[in-house]
Amino acid sequence: MASFRFFPLFLIYISSFLSLCFAGDPFVYYDWEVHYKNISPLGVPTQVIAINNQFPGPLVNVTTNNNVVVNVTNSLDEELLITWNGIQHRRNSWQDGVLGTNCPIPPNWNWTYQFQVKDQIGSFFYFPSLNFQRASGGYGGIIVNNRDVIAVPFAKPDGDITIFIGDWYNQNHTDLRKTLNGGKDLGMPHGVLINGKGPYQYNRTFVPDGIEHETFNVEPGKTYRLRVHNVGISTSLNFRIQNHLIALAETEGTYTMQQNFTNLDIHVGQSYSFLVTMDQNASTDYYVVASARFVNETIWRRVTGVAILHYSNSKGKASGPLPEGPNDVFDKTFSLNQARSIRTNVSAGAARPNPQGSFKYGEINVTDVYVLKNKPPVMIQGKRRTTLSGISYVNPDTPLRLADWYNVKGKYTLDFPNEPLTGAPRLGTSVINGTYRGFIEIILQNNDTTVQTYHMDGYAFFVAGMDFGEWTNNSRGTYNKWDGVARCTVQNAES
Repeated sequence: MASFRFFPLFLIYISSFLSLCFAGDPFVYYDWEVHYKNISPLGVPTQVIAINNQFPGPLVNVTTNNNVVVNVTNSLDEELLITWNGIQHRRNSWQDGVLGTNCPIPPNWNWTYQFQVKDQIGSFFYFPSLNFQRASGGYGGIIVNNRDVIAVPFAKPDGDITIFIGDWYNQNHTDLRKTLNGGKDLGMPHGVLINGKGPYQYNRTFVPDGIEHETFNVEPGKTYRLRVHNVGISTSLNFRIQNHLIALAETEGTYTMQQNFTNLDIHVGQSYSFLVTMDQNASTDYYVVASARFVNETIWRRVTGVAILHYSNSKGKASGPLPEGPNDVFDKTFSLNQARSIRTNVSAGAARPNPQGSFKYGEINVTDVYVLKNKPPVMIQGKRRTTLSGISYVNPDTPLRLADWYNVKGKYTLDFPNEPLTGAPRLGTSVINGTYRGFIEIILQNNDTTVQTYHMDGYAFFVAGMDFGEWTNNSRGTYNKWDGVARCTVQNAES
């Protein structure tokens, strides 16, 4: 079975419970209520998760080294955690908002997150990490701006626009969760939302009357920074703007070599920044499109997000067919080559003035190697489960970080295998036993039948290789040890 393979390197530090918020750096405060709200993004009444009555939620807009304080009141009818996708939690992992580090916030309780965006810049997003809640929303954008004293490798844009794209089901997350727990697939989504809204009515057959769509208002001749996040749950999306080039400039905290795309595949959980110049004649408005990848295009045609790019001097509404995406919706080679072409701008500074390339990850000795293989879901003890290397993870009743700190025995085992297990898959709370201040090489081998994305909470990794086929030791000869992108989420396609 063929697959993508890739090789991320990342540092593992043993955390302590020492807070690293520094009094000399500014504090930024947010006060949120997370609650349900009834809306109809695709024309069907749906219960979504909103924050302060906003769907998507409020923007977190901060600057490198700011201390961020977010007080979250849980007004849902179930437990809640908010995780900060891409924010690096150095020695404060208990602010990360996942079950491994945090106890959930009970209904009608509040919890205050406090963390520092230390030495970070870039485009990220937050979302609820429990109980499949992300399928109902609760997400929002995070912008970490450069300090004024640090040069940015492009001219200051005339505007900054955050865009959320993602697949959407008309059922709420509790109904979707029941479907999955019952051993069934979710099937095809009902649509793709852009900034929480349904598609522009580009075709009356696929888009009924009364659907509210998103409009991005721009000025001719200006250049805008578009921060695009795939906040969906399972669908890779191709993003494009009619008649406009999108110049990739940054992904998940790394400034990239700038290159122009007519379209780009954005996989679940990934974030990209594009520079887009409004250089068209504005004879009409222009389509902004997010369409599903690696699916039957005829059947999935209605699962397409469409927004409008509106010049202030536009002479009419957008009409006609949508701009074309990749020639073959199933073409994984096209997607692979796109991903391979994304490289770090090694001469640019980021959060610090020293160039991004000054950290020579390819010259550091690797201390541990793990091959993680996933396969299609299987039945284990009567339930449909996914596995990595033959183990299906079970959350303990005490978060791993707390069990570690308080020396609570029996909550987890430090026996995650370096290579996939043979034999029947099993349940377990099995943890990688990393080396203090070590570098780990991880090979993700996808033997499932669908695209997977993998995310590292609280850290970033270098994507040093990606290819078809089974990984072998000889594959190391193809690694990019110089300008691979450091990011927090990467795709892994099926055969």
